[in-house]
Amino acid sequence: MNRRRFLCISAAALVPMPGHAQAVTDWQGHGLGTALSLRLVGAEPNHTRQTFARVEAEIERIELLASLHRDSALTRLNRDGRLAWPAPDLVSLLKLAGEVHAATGGAFDPTVQPLWRALADAGDTEAARKLVGWDRVRLDETEIRLEHGQALTLNGIAQGWAADRIAALLRREGFSAALVDMGEVAALGQGPQGPWIARIETPEGRILAESHLTNRALATSSPSGTLVNGRPHILGPRGQQPRWQTVSVSAESAALADALSTAFCLMDSPQIVAALGWFPGARLEALA
Repeated sequence: MNRRRFLCISAAALVPMPGHAQAVTDWQGHGLGTALSLRLVGAEPNHTRQTFARVEAEIERIELLASLHRDSALTRLNRDGRLAWPAPDLVSLLKLAGEVHAATGGAFDPTVQPLWRALADAGDTEAARKLVGWDRVRLDETEIRLEHGQALTLNGIAQGWAADRIAALLRREGFSAALVDMGEVAALGQGPQGPWIARIETPEGRILAESHLTNRALATSSPSGTLVNGRPHILGPRGQQPRWQTVSVSAESAALADALSTAFCLMDSPQIVAALGWFPGARLEALA
């Protein structure tokens, strides 16, 4: 799960609105291939320290499930072609990936990993493209199975999923106001001075939009923000090229916003509108 969007912080820089400030406590760390941060509003110090320890443990658990860069459930699945008795939340994540795949006409497809690897290694991209196809993945609560040669990447959804998991942890710990940045953003409640405001920017720093976030998530994709052998890192499973420089989507789920923003980079405006119709509450925040 390396860093897909080094522009994420600048593309969704969150600041509080003017008003009466409340006490905040910040945490910073590294994982999921990027810099991570939390901001808790009105937190008690002892409880905060315990919560941060639980957050770090949850990030470790997420990486043990979904990382491509260490021994994980995902790397074992890619190596062996099957994973028996997968973690229930990993199954739920892959089912969401399947829903987004259907809604986007296949533009979102985690089976592009062989294509990404061929591009990174200057290999045979045409042969790798023949391995792409979410419809060939078999998934249920007892097993995940891939066809021979297939491999999955969760880089288009996992950072959003991590934000959702950490937000859920904070709610269980009794926090009603927090900002979670796991590479994609989830905002609980309001900031120390009012609703969180997301400033969405292009890679060059041009502000495209501002969005108010209260109990809502935001994800931003910039295909050229990271290049793989000189090409945008968001790959079309059928050879589609990115149509947009920056796409930002908000939703109640950061994983959903993450997956949609990734897919929308490859889709035209009518296709984007049709896909949003599958997910009530999801909104396109910026497109450029």
